[in-house]
Amino acid sequence: MTYEDIKILYEDNHLIVALKPQGVPSQSDSSGDEDMLSLLKAYVKDKYSKPGDAYLGLVHRLDRPTGGVMVFARTSKAAARLSDQIKDGTLQKRYLAVVTARPGEKRARLTHWLLKDGATNLVKVVPMTTDGAKKAVLDYNVVEDNDENGLYLVDVKLHTGRSHQIRVQMATIGCPIYGDVKYGKNQPNGAFSLWSYDLSFRHPTTDKLMSFRVFPPEKYPWTLFNLEKHIGIVKPRD
Repeated sequence: MTYEDIKILYEDNHLIVALKPQGVPSQSDSSGDEDMLSLLKAYVKDKYSKPGDAYLGLVHRLDRPTGGVMVFARTSKAAARLSDQIKDGTLQKRYLAVVTARPGEKRARLTHWLLKDGATNLVKVVPMTTDGAKKAVLDYNVVEDNDENGLYLVDVKLHTGRSHQIRVQMATIGCPIYGDVKYGKNQPNGAFSLWSYDLSFRHPTTDKLMSFRVFPPEKYPWTLFNLEKHIGIVKPRD
């Protein structure tokens, strides 16, 4: 993979908004595989003939199997201001997920305390008093049922950004992500169905509201649902 394989949604002197493919790490990890941060640094370096290592700030992450929209900062000032927006809730992310069971409530807020095991890269729900546990909060809304296939489309809004958060919290209520072999039992490999479809924030210098929405891949199980209705835009046609 090269940076030419990455779709750029927006760029200016302060930031880059790009579409992360599923299976690509947000930043370098032990796998040594190409990652979004390195690929976009190479893109900036080549496009703008930057000497040395081009600066690019990673202000938020997506799990490796999760695809969707991400924003990167081209200056340290932009990185700091976007990070502040994450802390105060101005920067907002929404996800679509296909889950393998219908939650008991159509919409609800989930609050758990999570602990990550660095050795296994697994996150689990633990008591609030557990040393190192971090509070995780999300809102979900079941937006479409496909009872024939036993699959359900859920819109998720994050209030915290914990590692594997949506995957663990949905699995904890008995509704694992379709294709999530890490947290769901008997899930099909290669069909992971969690997608960051909406990202909004204030531009770090102009304060203009920036909003981006992107469709998940046109493949099963996403094709079972009316995504245009739920995402609120018309899917681009080839």
